[in-house]
Amino acid sequence: MSSRKKDPPAVADNLVTSGRFFRASICPDATLSVAQRAAAIEQHLKRLDNKPQPGAKESRDKARTAVTVTEELSPSRTNTENEDLLPNAPYSETLPQDLTPDRSDTVTQATTTITKTTSRTSTSALSRSLSKSALSKFASIGTAKRRPSPLLLEPLSTTTTKTPTSGFVSSVLAFANAPFHTEFIANSRPNFKSVVAAVQESPTKPPARHTIPKPPDSNMAPQRSKTMAGDGNMDGGVAMPRLEDLLRHPEDLDKIPALKAEYSRKKAAVDAQLREGLRDQLETVQRSISQLTEGQRHVLKTRDELQGIDKLCAESQGTVGDFSQIDKLARIQRNFEAVMMMKKGLESFHNELAEVEQLLREDDQDLENQPNLLSAHMAISRLRDFRDEAMDQIRKAQDGSSETTLVEWFQGLDSVIEWFDEHLGTAIMNLIPLVQTDNRSMVVRLALVIMNEEKNDAKVRALQEAQKDHKALASRFKSLNLGPKTVRGYKENFLKSIELYAQSQFETSKETFLEDPDKLEKCFKWFFNDLFTVKQGMQPLMPKKWKIYNVYTNTYHRMMHDWLIDFVNDPELPTANMLAIIHWTEKYYKKMAKLGWKQSDLVPHVLDDREVELVRDWRNLIIKALDEWMDRMFATDKKSFIERDTDALDTNADGYFRTKTLGDMWRMIHEQIMSAASSDRTDVTEGVIDAMFRSLKARQTAWQTVLDEECAKYKNPTAEQSDGLQQLQDWLIAVANDQIACIDDNDASGQLGYLTRFRRDFEPLVTPKYMASRAAMELDNLRDGYVDLSTHCISLFIELIFTVDFRTTLPNFFTQKWYGEFAVKRMMSTFEDYMTDYSAVLHPSLTDILVEELSDEMLVRYLSAIRNKGAKFRRQDPFTDKFKDDILTVFSFFQKYPDAFASTIKDRWRLVDWLVRLLEAEKGAGVVAVYEAFKMEYWDLQLSWVEAVLRSRDDFERSMVSAVKAKAAELNVERGIETIMSRVR
Repeated sequence: MSSRKKDPPAVADNLVTSGRFFRASICPDATLSVAQRAAAIEQHLKRLDNKPQPGAKESRDKARTAVTVTEELSPSRTNTENEDLLPNAPYSETLPQDLTPDRSDTVTQATTTITKTTSRTSTSALSRSLSKSALSKFASIGTAKRRPSPLLLEPLSTTTTKTPTSGFVSSVLAFANAPFHTEFIANSRPNFKSVVAAVQESPTKPPARHTIPKPPDSNMAPQRSKTMAGDGNMDGGVAMPRLEDLLRHPEDLDKIPALKAEYSRKKAAVDAQLREGLRDQLETVQRSISQLTEGQRHVLKTRDELQGIDKLCAESQGTVGDFSQIDKLARIQRNFEAVMMMKKGLESFHNELAEVEQLLREDDQDLENQPNLLSAHMAISRLRDFRDEAMDQIRKAQDGSSETTLVEWFQGLDSVIEWFDEHLGTAIMNLIPLVQTDNRSMVVRLALVIMNEEKNDAKVRALQEAQKDHKALASRFKSLNLGPKTVRGYKENFLKSIELYAQSQFETSKETFLEDPDKLEKCFKWFFNDLFTVKQGMQPLMPKKWKIYNVYTNTYHRMMHDWLIDFVNDPELPTANMLAIIHWTEKYYKKMAKLGWKQSDLVPHVLDDREVELVRDWRNLIIKALDEWMDRMFATDKKSFIERDTDALDTNADGYFRTKTLGDMWRMIHEQIMSAASSDRTDVTEGVIDAMFRSLKARQTAWQTVLDEECAKYKNPTAEQSDGLQQLQDWLIAVANDQIACIDDNDASGQLGYLTRFRRDFEPLVTPKYMASRAAMELDNLRDGYVDLSTHCISLFIELIFTVDFRTTLPNFFTQKWYGEFAVKRMMSTFEDYMTDYSAVLHPSLTDILVEELSDEMLVRYLSAIRNKGAKFRRQDPFTDKFKDDILTVFSFFQKYPDAFASTIKDRWRLVDWLVRLLEAEKGAGVVAVYEAFKMEYWDLQLSWVEAVLRSRDDFERSMVSAVKAKAAELNVERGIETIMSRVR
């Protein structure tokens, strides 16, 4: 069995242009593999049927014959690496006509021709053509597209189509996988042999990407390879199923006629695709070969001309007998002239330098016009070139002493150059004013100076590059070594001066902008005036290749970008300045559009496309400022409150206590709303309003926390704390008044609360959707929060009264001391004192709340006193009369506030009657009946309190409590609004 490595199937050339592939199923490898598999299927069927199938052996032999013929033809497509195309072949000739299929000896002739071509060795001269490997590659491209002629494969076709009845399976499979019959295209010239030979590859190499692989040895065992079924066409071509997948079972043999028709149809489609691809590739190869031939012709022509020049040079030297002497004398003459020129230049150097100084003195008197600018520049350039040449020669001579002498000799030139550069720099820095004053002459002369220096710098750079890469060659051309030796950079300095001139203007604009953000547009008036001046006045006076208007615009735009970005990146930038920058972007591009520039032409974007980010940052700046203000004001209030600083309190026009920071806080909020509104963006305003809602609610929570912490210190007051009680109570009243001031809308006087004014400020600036879905709810929450906080302040105020003023009175209730004292009367007297002191400084809407809270707290404390140590009601004690006396005393005080007394106070104090009824009820059913009625009226009556009342009776028995608890378990009371009994425990 042959050991030759099986090569992979080749791919057609130029996949990009044609988009088609040579299918692997076209390869002889695939044909052999399928035929052998067909033979295996037949053998399997024979074993199943246990009887021989006539014609099977004959079919297999013919299949092997087809493979053998294909293998004999394959050497004609390989091993032609050494064959070269004829260099002088006329590639413009048309292709030959198809070979006549009627000739019976076509196969023999073609085989003989290919064999001779394979063994022939090219003798073409390489000096008159391109390399054989290069032409062979192009030949391979063309030949890879050519498929074998039907004449060459006619024996194979004949073999595969003569199908005996008994070997039908093998014949059909061999026919389906046979190579396609196409036209054999060759050049009419002898180049046909070269083209065929060029595609032959070495057996030891894998096939090139444009060649057809050779079939394996027919004696080899079947190898697994890609077949038609496995070759999907990525370009939407013909896709064929795998035969090994289709013919898995004996009954699948019925599909063979249909498969034959399907394969024939797909084969015809692939033939058409390949024919079109072959035509395209052949045209491409012909064009490429024509271009290569033309290039070869030019190369040969150039070579012949150079050889002719070299020959003429050699002949001229041989013609003149004393040529070496003449050449030597010519060099001596040139050197002598160069020495004399150098001597003359050294002698006249100082005189010329003095003349230049005189020109510069005259220009000093008229810097605006500088009439001697061009003359001075020409003279200085000449002197500089002379100095550079002299110094270059002396350095090459490596004479240190002479070099020092020359340095001293040329010493005065540097100061003159600096003097001239100052004049030039002054003119450049005032270039815009010169154009604006219509000093055209000065501008043109200035441009000529810079343009001349730019040309000299270009020459110097070119010479430096030439010397770097081809030093020896550059030194042979004397003309290249004349002139300036260093880059002077006047053009670069000119461009830098544009930035320097604009930079001073930007600094001035920065100061103005920081002082007043509203003047941003005004302080950049110079910016657009300069560009307009360049466009209208300077552009016609400058060289067109400079594109001076573009240069100025790009420079100014870049500096504007950097100037704005510096501000944007400043974390300390005030919000007003940030807003001005955001609004400036649109105005800037509108003004630039008037100057003829589109926004897309100005790179980079003046704000780096950060408008959205800047708007968000600007909104965050407002929110940050708001939070800082709120935190700072509350920190001040908290400090004053803890220190009991009464100077931090104030009274309004009505005489009510208020904190001094409340008005400042709402004014600050109004200013921040106006700042947000100036952005003309509802999303910004809504974001700021959201932050205000959060800050106001946080302030409410913070106040409540601080008040609770300070009041908690008085649960066990000391003497020092008692001294500061009045200041604490003053602060509580002031804070409560602040909350009412936020929500107090007086329709009669037209005075609106801060919250209503706050709503009116932002409502026109937000969307109706935001107003309905979020703002209205937040405003209601704030309003409720202000009411709750003010009520909480009153509650703390009253709690302090009971904790501090009544801390020794309340423990004596319902004890034996209670009968002999007038504790309730003293308490009412204390209430009256407090009302007298604070009714004038307390908001009227809080007065009724204070009265009701005093009554409720007094009632809760009174009823809760049943738990006092020593509280006991004896049957013989006049506790009923004492209760009545206390009630009358309480009513006598609260009747001074008839509205509150009639609406709530009188009714709530009826609870004392229920207490007396529990104390007087008969044991057993009487107590249970009173409890049941009490519970039905007050659903939140606490059983623990009832038990405490019963235990205070002198006739208490445990059965009383048990009966009440049993009744409580039976009762099903409907829950309702919380009553005051929920506080009595």
